[in-house]
Amino acid sequence: MQFVFVNNYFYLRGGSERVFLDEIEMLEANGHEVAPFTRHYPENLPSAYSQFFGYHLEYDNVGIRKKLAATIELTYSLECKRKFTQLLEHFKPDVIHAHNIYGRISASVLDVAKAHNIPVVLTLHDYKLICPSYLMLLHGKVCEKCSGRFFYNCLLTRCHRGNLSSSLIYTVESYFNRLFKKYESIRYIICPSRFSLNKHREAGLPESKLIHLPNFIKVRDFEPSFSSGQHVLFVGRLSKEKGVLTLIRAVQDLDVLVRIVGSGPMRDTYEAYVKEHGILNVTFEGYQSGDALKELYRNAAFLVFPSEWYENAPMTILEAFAYGKPVVGSDIGGIPEMIREGQTGMLFKTGDHLDLREKIKCLLTEPSTAIRMGKLARARVESDYQAGRHYEQLVELYKTTVGP
Repeated sequence: MQFVFVNNYFYLRGGSERVFLDEIEMLEANGHEVAPFTRHYPENLPSAYSQFFGYHLEYDNVGIRKKLAATIELTYSLECKRKFTQLLEHFKPDVIHAHNIYGRISASVLDVAKAHNIPVVLTLHDYKLICPSYLMLLHGKVCEKCSGRFFYNCLLTRCHRGNLSSSLIYTVESYFNRLFKKYESIRYIICPSRFSLNKHREAGLPESKLIHLPNFIKVRDFEPSFSSGQHVLFVGRLSKEKGVLTLIRAVQDLDVLVRIVGSGPMRDTYEAYVKEHGILNVTFEGYQSGDALKELYRNAAFLVFPSEWYENAPMTILEAFAYGKPVVGSDIGGIPEMIREGQTGMLFKTGDHLDLREKIKCLLTEPSTAIRMGKLARARVESDYQAGRHYEQLVELYKTTVGP
């Protein structure tokens, strides 16, 4: 079979790109042809189809005229519509698989697919279809005001970065796509967590289109280390919704080194907090990758995932499991589906640093328990999240999409 994979970015930018790129690699390894479609960015991976990519779209740090033009492109990209038409005339796929397309590529490509009578499946990595600002958050707290149709709340509350113009753009985009039914032509919508599926069903998306298909990880690329470890680890974006401050407050004065890996807009704030409160057991490692990140995982006792938004199906948890490390995670979103309480890790009450502190102390004082959980975590990804299983389910979905 032949596929076109569509995503805003064609480089490893986050967890959604990891899924996007790994699925392409998996399909190609099994003899399928895959053409990517994205926009041009300096970080993009090389591609034989780059001539069909849309131009680099810059919104920040530009003048008012360019910002207005970019706003139109963000809502409905005529450039991507034109280039995508060219791609489909050159490369004729059986199925188009879209990932994150809003806010860069836009739903214009769905109109092109419909005109060419090519079925589309969409993987959801966030809540953009039912929440203009993606995260279902308002001022750092879970929010369900928009709920798939009441998008004006985004504007009234300035929920996207607290910015009026950004919130207006996202509100207009959501109403535009709803009014003109841009997503209704999608054949199936893949939800990596049951939580995501239920939230979208509750918001009015047709249940017949919603498919639960968990993410996967290339287990063979991860050599586990079943040891008590030297530190507690956090890996992720340093933004408010990730719960980093809750973690810092939980581990203050504990006799363990906590290594925080990642970058983001809140790093300076968190470092200032640590300094102001004289917290000596927390270090900020910045962005890490490759062998450096591998060793941080392998030498950890366990990972803490303290997120405070409706996480879908975090790849970071699967990575920790693959390295043989249990995870202490917050009881929100799709996280409880991944962490089996007392088996592959522990759950704590979201945002409760005292509850998190008790869970961390429990694993620190019982290293044999952490090792046992790490072995069960590794076994779980080998059975439930491995590439072969994902491939079989995905191809079966493609065949159903195409029909007899």
